[in-house]
Amino acid sequence: MAVNSEYKCRVAKPSDFDEFWAGVLFEVGKIDLVPDCVEDDLRSTAEISVYQVYYNSLNNVRVSGWYAIPRHNDGDLPSILLVPGYQSDPSIPKDWASKGYACLSINPRGKVRSRLQFDPGYPGLLTYGIIDKNTYSYRGFYVDAWRAIDFLLSRPEIDNQSIGVTGSSQGGGLTITTSAMRSEVRAAAAGAPYLCGYMDAIELTDTYPYHEINDYLRANPESREDVENTLAYFDGISFADKIKCPIIINIGLQDNVCPPETGYALFSSIGSKQKKLFEYDGHGHEAGRYIHTSIVDDFFAEHLKGDC
Repeated sequence: MAVNSEYKCRVAKPSDFDEFWAGVLFEVGKIDLVPDCVEDDLRSTAEISVYQVYYNSLNNVRVSGWYAIPRHNDGDLPSILLVPGYQSDPSIPKDWASKGYACLSINPRGKVRSRLQFDPGYPGLLTYGIIDKNTYSYRGFYVDAWRAIDFLLSRPEIDNQSIGVTGSSQGGGLTITTSAMRSEVRAAAAGAPYLCGYMDAIELTDTYPYHEINDYLRANPESREDVENTLAYFDGISFADKIKCPIIINIGLQDNVCPPETGYALFSSIGSKQKKLFEYDGHGHEAGRYIHTSIVDDFFAEHLKGDC
């Protein structure tokens, strides 16, 4: 089936979208970050120092992460925030450290090392509290990712003018919202972005995890309007016009998890004047990863290291 590259998702950005998120950020701004960064000797090497990281986020939830840096550095490191997929456990980002970056790989609330205070499970996260924007799971989940930027800014070895963010699937969606809401992000690379065009996606595919929403609506048909209203505040397309940094997006044209139509709609909504879409025909949800990895490397080298 041909993909409609002109597809427009029906999500409408709520009139009080900015007011809602300003209130959330005001709330988390009153919570001290209290960052903790302890070297993990077991996972460190002669070339790379690995740290276990913790910091406070919305509702005083303690968020964890892995932080890796080149052991021998002169400070002013460019940095990468690596944001995770839906089910996958965040990796220890030694590969980014080996390329000369400081890299923070985070476990937002509900992930394997951040479950003590919030744990809706998988499946479960996508629909937890979904009928109210003030209780929806991604309210805190998004902020956990955004607040990771504050952790990077707290580190003395970081060049605050050279922060990037990347991830695929849910990580692609988090890349969109983080680069939209944190002006400190200088470059972003989003793969197969999830959490974009939710209500269209659940009609374009019934594959996990979007089918969690379909299952919820089949069990609670009276809640459809409330669900749609809530999701408009969390849809990556509602955030996209706020993105001003250089950004690249890659999609698989045979992706049955995050439909490529939603990727096209997202891309057209992005506000940055420096944006580029990479379309991989014959590729599914991995979105051409084995080809695209070198493109991402070159992109960050240019925008965070100044390499040409």
